[in-house]
Amino acid sequence: MSSDRTGKIIRVVGGFYYVWCREDAQVYQCRARGVFRKDSFKPVAGDDCSFRLTKARDVEGYVEQIAPRRNFLIRPPVANVDQALILFAFASPEPNCSLLDRFLIEMRRLQIPAVICFNKNDLADEAARFRLTESYRQSGCRVLTTSILNREGLEEIRELMEGRTTVLAGPSGVGKSSLTNFLCPEANMEVGQVSRKTERGKQTTRHAELFAAGGGTFFFDTPGFSSLELQGIGREDVKAYFPEFSEYEPRCRFQGCMHIHEPDCGVKSALEEGRISRERYDSYVQLVDEISAKKKSW
Repeated sequence: MSSDRTGKIIRVVGGFYYVWCREDAQVYQCRARGVFRKDSFKPVAGDDCSFRLTKARDVEGYVEQIAPRRNFLIRPPVANVDQALILFAFASPEPNCSLLDRFLIEMRRLQIPAVICFNKNDLADEAARFRLTESYRQSGCRVLTTSILNREGLEEIRELMEGRTTVLAGPSGVGKSSLTNFLCPEANMEVGQVSRKTERGKQTTRHAELFAAGGGTFFFDTPGFSSLELQGIGREDVKAYFPEFSEYEPRCRFQGCMHIHEPDCGVKSALEEGRISRERYDSYVQLVDEISAKKKSW
């Protein structure tokens, strides 16, 4: 038997764990030791591990140990993420602000820095681009704009990802696979088209996969999302995930104001004055209503 090697699990398919090896930058197909099943522990893409080859020249082996995780995303199931690049499109498909805000909340809960990228800037006029990007700069996130088709803004993304492990998240059809092909041409990802009937992208990524782009740079291309259900958040907690509210909350008449039905609300006044994004506020109300309805159904 050969000595242990170290690496990262880059994808998990059909009971096999494909491990990128730090010693030689090759990928090995491995199975997991029975101890993981015994402990009900399932390795995922992004896990740092040690593995042992079955033979010195074999490309197959066994995952021996998994290093402690720095963080873990349930959906998609990935580990050890430094940042999230949340990719949406200005158009085709139209941006779903509620879904975007759910991504931002989930990343804040996991303490993973998030960067928002709006792609397809060639499909939206300047006023529409400005309105949407300014709305999300108020959220406290860095906001980028790109046209992957026209190769605009891509070097900024490459610099942002350098030396980090980044998860690419967002709905289908917004350009994640096209971005993956730019960053890692050997990935040769299938690029989906947007359905004219539903305005949704066809999902081309079927499992989370980690790509090595050199220089300690890794990134996940994850399956597209059409929904994201938030777990473990009470209705009173939602406003904490909208940092643009905090400046105006001292003007609210009532302590603990929910900024929806209460009179003399500083946040609602700022909304009417155009200081808070209508899209973000409507998304906030929708989330509060959804959580309230779910609580009543219990």
